[in-house]
Amino acid sequence: MRVWTQFVGATLAATLLSGPALADGPLKAEVIHWWTSGGESAAVKVFADAYDKAGGQWIDSAIAGGEQARTAGINRIVGGNPPTMMQFNTGKQLDELVKNDLLANLDAEAAAGKWKDVLPPAILAASMRDGHFYALPVNIHGQNWLWYNKKVFADAGLDEPKTWSDVIADGPKLKAKGVIPLAHGGQSWQDHILFDAVLAGEGGADLYLKVYGKDAQAAIADPKFKHVSEVYAQLRDLMDPGMPGRNWNDATAMVITGKAGMQVMGDWAKGEFLAANETAGKEYGCVVPGEGGYVMGGDVFVFPKLKDADGTAAQAKLAKLMFDPAVQVAFNMKKGSVPVRTDADSAGMDICAQKGMASLKDPAKQLPSTSYLISPDENGALNDVITQYLNTPAEKADDFIAKFAAAVKSAS
Repeated sequence: MRVWTQFVGATLAATLLSGPALADGPLKAEVIHWWTSGGESAAVKVFADAYDKAGGQWIDSAIAGGEQARTAGINRIVGGNPPTMMQFNTGKQLDELVKNDLLANLDAEAAAGKWKDVLPPAILAASMRDGHFYALPVNIHGQNWLWYNKKVFADAGLDEPKTWSDVIADGPKLKAKGVIPLAHGGQSWQDHILFDAVLAGEGGADLYLKVYGKDAQAAIADPKFKHVSEVYAQLRDLMDPGMPGRNWNDATAMVITGKAGMQVMGDWAKGEFLAANETAGKEYGCVVPGEGGYVMGGDVFVFPKLKDADGTAAQAKLAKLMFDPAVQVAFNMKKGSVPVRTDADSAGMDICAQKGMASLKDPAKQLPSTSYLISPDENGALNDVITQYLNTPAEKADDFIAKFAAAVKSAS
């Protein structure tokens, strides 16, 4: 690992120092993002340090919460005071800005960096609108990972849970040891991620894609969807009363400290394990329950149209640097995700990242997250339905299914 770290550091330094010196001072770049947890902050610092070392000046405008950060950034853009760059999730969230001609296209940067040659097809499509690039993808996140504390599981005599049936069966044995079986952050987006993990693992890739596709109503009426809904409801019994409103990283901390046995969260959670000096396969384990596939999301950055030459020069510099292979590896090793470039050398990454990369090599295992497949309005409506179901033990699966179908229909 030390040799690999030295290699990345040397390659990164060479990349950063290869550009010409700036004659008129550093190019300032204000960046709006929502990476505020310990692991996330360590990851975004890779980009910030790289930009500063390359002669720029990164101005960090971190805003906790994805929705809050996006709203603030969009308001700035619409109000005529845009940042240099802002974060979005991969998918449809940036459509309105493109439609209203508020984003600069990145065709020149994409051509220079040969993005079409090295991006997975789903990420490539999500970065483009009407044949033009409008988003810089920086990572790929698996969203349906189950993380577990290996010592807690060993003390309870439990093996790695391979299926959702295993997860549910492990619950009483963990409780008997005084451990909360499933740490969960009761926020609507987390509730939806957990539901999608069950949908993929228990319903399979075909049902998952139909529920969020053109055959949604037929898929929702399928008995398999009712089974998924019933399994999801059973997870309530594995959670603690402090679940509502909990932040995701606080739930991860419960697993790290052994207060809880498991958490279902995207692989950005791995950044919290890294920040706690824990090693994948040693202190914690990772698995995607079921055989449905790898629910794939990620992060992109967009570049608002700017009037000043320095701002557009800063944008071009950011796009080139953040897509560089060495920067990609260094960033994703901190973030817990995997490089968005298929040609990035990830041999030195941990066993969880290797599992993720293996899944990405099999198109049949690549399941786009809901941000790729449905509109923000539909996603928001389903968040509400799923959260209500999880927090209402008296609600029956049939009632949930009816509400889910109505939400999809109203947003179509």
